[in-house]
Amino acid sequence: MLPMDPLSSLLSGIRAEGSVVSHAVLTVPWAVRFADDALLTMISVMRGGGVLALPDGTERTMGAGHTAVVRGPGPFHLVDHPATLHGSHVAYEISCFSESAGCGAQELGGIRWGAESEEATVLIVGAYRASGHRHERLLRALPAVLVVEEDAEVCAWLETAAADAARLSAGSQAMMDRLLDWALVCTLRTWFDKAGADAPSWYRGLADPVLAPALKSFHDRPAEPWTVAALAARAGVSRALFAKRFTHLMGCPPLSYVTECRMDEAEALLSDTDLGIAQIARSVGYADAFGFSAAFKRHRGRSPSTYRAAGGRPALGHAFSGPSDGGSTGSFPGRRSG
Repeated sequence: MLPMDPLSSLLSGIRAEGSVVSHAVLTVPWAVRFADDALLTMISVMRGGGVLALPDGTERTMGAGHTAVVRGPGPFHLVDHPATLHGSHVAYEISCFSESAGCGAQELGGIRWGAESEEATVLIVGAYRASGHRHERLLRALPAVLVVEEDAEVCAWLETAAADAARLSAGSQAMMDRLLDWALVCTLRTWFDKAGADAPSWYRGLADPVLAPALKSFHDRPAEPWTVAALAARAGVSRALFAKRFTHLMGCPPLSYVTECRMDEAEALLSDTDLGIAQIARSVGYADAFGFSAAFKRHRGRSPSTYRAAGGRPALGHAFSGPSDGGSTGSFPGRRSG
């Protein structure tokens, strides 16, 4: 079994549902509304383009080869021009979750979808749901919208693969959804790679030649009794050097990171499983339920049983974001319109 790195773990419960390929001949002025209120929505522009307009006023220019990931929930638009929403325009809607819409594009004014002409705007859209709570730490590390620019060959391959999947009958929707699951991982990894200091610490650490072996060992076997010396041994450096480098790059001491990761995992297990407190304690590296319960209450503001009874909601004043999840607020390398 491959080790479970942090990004894979946080994405484990996120899945595309009702992904769609839309060819549209758009009449200016136009606005496409994305109405799913999805946890995440990914839009890849194969041909054409426009401006993403979010309810908070955020705008991002989208052209051919651009892929955007929008953090939800809440509807948003792709428009031909930022001023379009404030005037008369032709309305489109894309809904991946809507059963009545057949998980696709809806005609809201005589608009032609499915057009194959050269002037058609081609969008590949994936809307994502999540099971459990494990994904919440990933969402805290993402801006409201991020934009990456794909290589032309990648875009051509993605459009061809999506079109082939859409044309098939048996299993076509499942194939499209899995294709968009793969594309989401690639897009997020590309953005994190280019975000530099804005990437979350758990991602930056995996790119560091000294910290990576220790982090991979910890995330592969989090229940082991890890010490700074044991982590440093995995890194192949002295304890002092490891602790200094770790704190500088990750924004917290090594054992603080270990504890917060264990608390995050404990939250997910308390919220998403029926495991007993003692079982959860052992799975996150505590010898007994008493020690685990004391640590959980100290870091999360209430006991594990109270946290579970409250439906996985943190105590007031204890909204933890984990160890340096990143403070990214913009997109890379998207361009702001205006």
